[in-house]
Amino acid sequence: MNRSDDGRSMKTLTIIDEYTRECLAIVVERRLNSEDVLSTLYELFIKRGVPEYIRSDNGSEFTAKAVREWLSNVGVKTLYIEPGSPWENGYNESFNGKFRDELLNGEIFDTLFEAKVLIERWRKEYNTHRPHSALGYLPPAPETIEAVQTVSTTLQLSVLS
Repeated sequence: MNRSDDGRSMKTLTIIDEYTRECLAIVVERRLNSEDVLSTLYELFIKRGVPEYIRSDNGSEFTAKAVREWLSNVGVKTLYIEPGSPWENGYNESFNGKFRDELLNGEIFDTLFEAKVLIERWRKEYNTHRPHSALGYLPPAPETIEAVQTVSTTLQLSVLS
C-alpha cells in the first residue's frame, strides 16, 4: 500500500495509452472515486481526443453508473478485465510494476503534495527520456520531437493503493 510518512494511505490513478505507451496521467489522492476518474478523463479527452476504448479493472471507481453513462454519451466503449486476470490490462500492469520498482518502493513521501510533485516528475521522465523496447528503444513522447496529437484507440486505467 502507498502511504505518506505520516502513515496515511495514498492512491494513484494511472492512465496509459496502449498505442504509444505514454503515461497520460497519474492522479495522486488520499481517496479516488468515480468523480476523480471522470474529471481526469474529461481533461484528457479535451487535450488528446476521445479514444475508441477504455480498458480497466472492475473497481468501483471505473464501474460506477456515472462513469459508464458518461463514457457511453461520449462514444467510448469499455473493456473491463476479468477479476484475477491482470494480463488483460498488460501495458498498465507493466507500467505499474516499473512505477512501484523505480519510485514508490524507494521513496518516502512526507506529504501528499510532495508525492504529487515527485510522481509527476517521474511521469515526465518516463515519457520523455526513458527508452522502451517495444518502441525501438525510444521514449513514448520524446521532448526533441514535435508530437503530433493523435487519438489512441484504447486507454488503460488502474488504481494502485
